[in-house]
Amino acid sequence: MTSLVTSPAPWRGETLRHAPGEWLYHLSAEEIAALTTAAQAIVGSGQPLAEVDRDDYPLPGLASALADWRRRIGSGHGMVLVRGLPVREIGDELATAAYWLIGLHLGQPTGQNADRQTLVDIRDTGAAPSDHQVRLYKTRAELTFHTDGADIIGLLCLRGAKSGGVSRICSSVEVYNQIVQRRPDLAPLLELDYHHHAHGQFGPDGPRTFTYPIVSRTGGVFRMLLLLWYIRNAAEDFPDIASLTPAQHELLDLLEQIPFEPGVALDMSFREGDMQFLKNSVVLHARTEYEDWDAPEDKRHLLRLWLNVPEFADGDDLLRHGFEQSAAS
Repeated sequence: MTSLVTSPAPWRGETLRHAPGEWLYHLSAEEIAALTTAAQAIVGSGQPLAEVDRDDYPLPGLASALADWRRRIGSGHGMVLVRGLPVREIGDELATAAYWLIGLHLGQPTGQNADRQTLVDIRDTGAAPSDHQVRLYKTRAELTFHTDGADIIGLLCLRGAKSGGVSRICSSVEVYNQIVQRRPDLAPLLELDYHHHAHGQFGPDGPRTFTYPIVSRTGGVFRMLLLLWYIRNAAEDFPDIASLTPAQHELLDLLEQIPFEPGVALDMSFREGDMQFLKNSVVLHARTEYEDWDAPEDKRHLLRLWLNVPEFADGDDLLRHGFEQSAAS
């Protein structure tokens, strides 16, 4: 029998909007200096970022901040926005090294695609959003609320959009609780396995879909994996294996609707140097459509990290090996 989830995780944007101290952290001048010094040492070493050992760069000047961010992500509302990294002043290379080092101190970077890339560029490639073989982060299209494939999802803003591209987040636990309260008849369907479109990520001879539940409450531990367009695309392209019942369609519509209702989501307009870290199991994220700048050097450009944190009880060992690789297994 389904029941409400109680924890700090089911929050509402209308409340947190008026309490930025709950989710926003401003780097101090001393913290920026410590982070920049460490980034300079990494770049000066000539080591590829993937080979950097966090123990060689302990960041004592950020020990208190890192502990605070871990607490907010791991046992608080599930997210933090770190503001103040001076990207234009220190340059993209140092900013990227600083971001990577913070990621190492929060978790273990994992592959995000079939090429096992651990640091992925988020920018418009000109690809068509309507192409089911294209992952939408490579376009300027709106991304509806969803999750990714690791314990912590990180984004660094190197360049912002000309307009739009607003980051929207909401509590997946709040969305779940709303469904339990409004439609207890649909709530059990969340824990069924759903076919998800592979979007060509496993090659021409690989599986067309992979199966995964939207919600798991195994052992009383809540987690949500929500990729609505993956499920809908699978049902459209492969009805022989991935068709949906009317009740399942109704559930997906409700999952899409609730985060957009007034008061549910929290909007964050990225500034250059902003670093956002979200706990994947309890936070959904979205992005509004955006208009880009004309000059190539000014175009919107984010860097994404997927981080594993084995001590998170609500993580999933399959996802911790990389979403695409896990899906293929």
